[in-house]
Amino acid sequence: MKYIVVLGDGMADEPLKELDNKTPMMVADTPSIDLLALRSEVGLVHTIPEGMKPGSDTANLAVLGYNPRKYYTGRSPLEALSIGVDMKETDIALRCNLVSLSEDEVPYEKKTIIDHSSSEISTEDATILMEAIKKEMDNDIYRFFIGTSYRHLTIWDQGEVVDLAQPHDILGRVIEEYLPQDIALKEMMRKSYEILNRHPINLKREAIGLNKANSLWFWGAGTRPSLTSFEEKNGKKGAMISAVDLLKGIAIGAGMKVIEVPGADGTLHTNYEGKAIAAVKVLLEEDYDFVYVHVEAPDEMGHQGNIENKIKAIENLDQRVIKLLVEKMEEAGAEYRMLIMPDHPTPIHCRTHTSDPVPYLLYDSTKEQKNSWKYDEADVKLSGNVIREGYTIISKLFHR
Repeated sequence: MKYIVVLGDGMADEPLKELDNKTPMMVADTPSIDLLALRSEVGLVHTIPEGMKPGSDTANLAVLGYNPRKYYTGRSPLEALSIGVDMKETDIALRCNLVSLSEDEVPYEKKTIIDHSSSEISTEDATILMEAIKKEMDNDIYRFFIGTSYRHLTIWDQGEVVDLAQPHDILGRVIEEYLPQDIALKEMMRKSYEILNRHPINLKREAIGLNKANSLWFWGAGTRPSLTSFEEKNGKKGAMISAVDLLKGIAIGAGMKVIEVPGADGTLHTNYEGKAIAAVKVLLEEDYDFVYVHVEAPDEMGHQGNIENKIKAIENLDQRVIKLLVEKMEEAGAEYRMLIMPDHPTPIHCRTHTSDPVPYLLYDSTKEQKNSWKYDEADVKLSGNVIREGYTIISKLFHR
């Protein structure tokens, strides 16, 4: 038996008046998911422990079977694993976003945050900008490391876990009350604007209608993580397919194989088919037991507040990942169980994560099951299936 998780990051939502009080999942054309739902178990799962912040870090740890209350030490340390940074016990990791701030003739702290991803900046452009930051700002206390797209990393020697605002939570707001209390962090953010705003890369981006990546934003502080081996924990050899450093870092920490797919970039235009084909290959040709296929696009579209593109991201997940996975597994005559779900909702109306339970779909190719459920936020409630502890859903996938 082979096991697959297809994770549509932030796919769940809330009813929207623009969609006649339906959600993007309800409106999206998803024939592959619709067919599976008629032959699957569906229900709701709580992925965010009560009292913890709703994030892709805590939620994906839970889906992979790691109780966030036990294993979570911060988001950035997990990304550090992916980038290859060997943290000391005394190091603090910080997520270092390239964000877009307004260019009003006002002091830095009076500027407004426009875009947490700088128009989904390419890794190529971001690398040039981060090299400029490193040249001016790297020192013995603060070291900067280049990641993917807008997501980068700072290591703070002898630092502390400070409370920092998530940039995607404060879009459209004046940044003053959300800046770090730590003076050094605040000054580095101010200096980054001076370095980046008139950088040739940003002037070129502005000329073609893209948002400037004109400031750093620190958040997600944490200490070095320690995860139990996924294989030891579950008796399954696992692999991760994702464009996002966070998911790669979790996989590295858990001793899973990380598969790099050319063209997989975490955007709406990622290489969906490449992810599906890579998943089938690692299961059938490399004899792995389990693969986790993570697709970031629905979450990004939720943060952008883009209804049309969130629907498109869900349709791409259905028709370019799930359809292909099912076809290839059935052509090979393989027996498999597949779990389809988001990690958390990213509702269009608030453009950030929430802690609401998310719909799951569990399909077993060896089991004849017929029902009338649809796979969306509302219909799965009718099934009566509710998983209160999200980190136990992996046991359900593995028949335990």
